[in-house]
Amino acid sequence: MTKENHIYVIGSGGHSKVVIDILESMNRYTIIGIVDPFRKPNEIIHGYTVLGDETILKKENNQYKRGIVAIGDNWIRSQWVLKVKSICPSFEYITAIHPYSFISKDSKVGKGSVIMAGAIVNSNSVVGEHCIVNTNSSIDHDNSLGYCASIAPGVTTGGNVKIGDYSAISIGATMKHGIEIGAHTIIGAGSTVLSNIESSKVAYGTPAKVIRDRKKGDKYL
Repeated sequence: MTKENHIYVIGSGGHSKVVIDILESMNRYTIIGIVDPFRKPNEIIHGYTVLGDETILKKENNQYKRGIVAIGDNWIRSQWVLKVKSICPSFEYITAIHPYSFISKDSKVGKGSVIMAGAIVNSNSVVGEHCIVNTNSSIDHDNSLGYCASIAPGVTTGGNVKIGDYSAISIGATMKHGIEIGAHTIIGAGSTVLSNIESSKVAYGTPAKVIRDRKKGDKYL
């Protein structure tokens, strides 16, 4: 493969393991190794060598400047995207799309995003950059998923649903047609969302109700 097919995986947690499985199943990329400052260099994680921290990306003799941030937390992932950009402005992000997912021909998936096995992205929907569309989730027609947002396993959305930047829809939640979710909002597991939810909220239940406010970057995983 050419050097354009050689990539780094940034992060080494559970989400990284799934992303690596997807990349291997795509049979398109060669993983050079893992970038993670919290692991010891040369440690073997998920079958690949930890190369060191992010400074490896700016070495002058490094001809490989492509990869993906494989971190599950939306805010932390976004901060790593910024960190990599500041260290290596020419770094390019790939998408990881499992071959057993379905993406409509007129939908779009942004750079750095991950589409997992069994996921469906229906007609005229837009998945923003650095998003996660998780296992067996279903995004219906004319949806939009904002920057660094995530859809957990088993989530189902109706048509014309809009999910804001950095927001996370937790496992098994369902949203009816035309719902809008603000930025930095969390929808709890198993919730049924029947009305719009504003930005920076935590909401759950059937029907989902706002339980409390949420600050940008608060932990949720």
